[in-house]
Amino acid sequence: MRLSKVLLRIGVLVLLAAVVAACGGRRAKQDHVQQAANIPAAFDVTLLADKDNQFDFDGAPLTAEDLKSAFRYRQEENLPMSTVLLKRGDKQKIKAEHLVALARIAYEMKFNAYMLDDDGQIAELRAQVREK
Repeated sequence: MRLSKVLLRIGVLVLLAAVVAACGGRRAKQDHVQQAANIPAAFDVTLLADKDNQFDFDGAPLTAEDLKSAFRYRQEENLPMSTVLLKRGDKQKIKAEHLVALARIAYEMKFNAYMLDDDGQIAELRAQVREK
């Protein structure tokens, strides 16, 4: 019971660090984001942050629900779907809404999600289920 609470707190701290890194200033990024040791050399899917909290997936703007459907299709077709990288779009920074949506989808669909910040650091996104 106690171990699960500790793991939950660690997960929340990692997610908060990713959100702070995406929204904060240069100093916050250097202090709070550490590159994960388990970063893959290549990613199966690369997304770009798009306006209106959407994602650019292979040139198509998708809402979080549409993105989940596209990922479901990839899984059904046995296409690689174990690692997803979120990058800043041409005209749009990564927002907290992007991070939350992608972390939820990754948790539900059991794949690893990462984000690339403006400093070139990659951080893993993790969602945790709240205890009731």
